Amino acid sequence: MLTPGLSRRMACWLYEGMLMFGVVFIAAYLFGTLSQTRNAMDNRHALQGFLFVVFGIYFVWFWAKGQTLAMKTWHIRVVDRQGMPITQWRALARYCLSWTWFLPPLAVLSMFQLSAAEVMVIVIGWIAVWALLSRLHPDQQFLHDAMAGTRLVVVIPAIR
Repeated sequence: MLTPGLSRRMACWLYEGMLMFGVVFIAAYLFGTLSQTRNAMDNRHALQGFLFVVFGIYFVWFWAKGQTLAMKTWHIRVVDRQGMPITQWRALARYCLSWTWFLPPLAVLSMFQLSAAEVMVIVIGWIAVWALLSRLHPDQQFLHDAMAGTRLVVVIPAIR
């Protein structure tokens, strides 16, 4: 099985982020309506927790089926080490481990008083380093995939 290149994986990741904007919009609207939130700063932590759960449901559901919409577009599939579809439990582990892309820099940054621009530079820098570290893995996999026992593979579309 072919491992997708870093540029394909990052393009898929970027496209996934754009699709998640719609998921966030609908979920936040639903949360605000049901909780009668009038100010965006009210219930902020509850909203963040709710979005974490919604993202988890989205990714675990689609990964257990093999692909998200962005992964279908870029012909990428998530499988286990043997090339078989992953279970929902493995998809949940992959989801939790995938937060290593964001949580370490955010935890460190929470200790400092930095501007929004400085935070963005540090987080984007961390993401770039994290992505480039996949080049050091023997199968060119991201660390969260290696820890979850999953891997991304290229799916060659059938010609009809």
